[in-house]
Amino acid sequence: MTTTASKPQAPQHRRPARRGRTLRQQEERAGLTLISPTLIITLVVVVLPLLWAIMLAFQDARLINIRRAGVFGHYTLENFSYVMSEPGFWSSLVNTLVYTVAGTALSIALGLVTALALRDRFRGRTLVRASILIPYVAPVVAVAFLWETMLNPQYGIVNTWLSEPIAFLTQAKGEFLGVQVPVALLTVIAFEAWRYFPFAFLFILARLQALPAELDEAAVVDGATPTQRFRYVIMPQLWRIIALLSVLRFVFTFTKFDDVYLLTGGGAGTEVVSVRVYNFLTSRDDIGASAAQAIVLAAFLVVFLAVYLRFFAGGERNDQG
Repeated sequence: MTTTASKPQAPQHRRPARRGRTLRQQEERAGLTLISPTLIITLVVVVLPLLWAIMLAFQDARLINIRRAGVFGHYTLENFSYVMSEPGFWSSLVNTLVYTVAGTALSIALGLVTALALRDRFRGRTLVRASILIPYVAPVVAVAFLWETMLNPQYGIVNTWLSEPIAFLTQAKGEFLGVQVPVALLTVIAFEAWRYFPFAFLFILARLQALPAELDEAAVVDGATPTQRFRYVIMPQLWRIIALLSVLRFVFTFTKFDDVYLLTGGGAGTEVVSVRVYNFLTSRDDIGASAAQAIVLAAFLVVFLAVYLRFFAGGERNDQG
């Protein structure tokens, strides 16, 4: 009985794997090609101006010698020591924090109350919801002029309701119930809350519309009061969207310039850091000091965002995991 020796098989080529790697590389190239316009725009509009501002913050750059400011210029920390020792810097930073925290809290609170009030169906609900958005979509110049006219101490309609006229936008301090209060600062905070509460209203209303109706119905059947329903049923579903709104409104308000400048020009105790940066740039032509103050402002925002990501976004990832 004879046996035939089996021939050694030729090594097989792994063409499918090579083809797979080729397809993967093609997909990566296609994805890079698709996002390259966005990357280029971000680089030109955001990254390069940010790097230029950081470079100017460490140089003695003024409008008269801005042409000599370059990458290999003389770097120094004098701008930061100058702006921090300059009178009014720390008070403007405190004004910015008060304005931001109070404006953010009030706008979210007003948005929450309005969303809860307009949650149920009633006649004309769509028209009322649309009218709520007017302060947010109206041009800031128009609404600022409207507030200036309404609050004018001579012919403003608000002062006709008061026994004594109040210069809401030019009076730094005023007495209320025996306590000195910052009149102008409270006025711009009220304007901030009024103008941007529709932003919070849209977010919160969208989340309320997505809530399961069974939860609210079960709470009603169990005899829960409206306060208990709000505390134990609605708020647990809203706290994440409120946290997101808080960080968004904090960032937007912390760097806000146009509202304060149009209403008071930064006077009467309402000077925030963004207005101070503008004044340094226009009245003093000190580009380096302006950039240094902007970097300080950005540093505070980075700290706040780090705290938010640590205690809110991280907790959300853990919950999903």
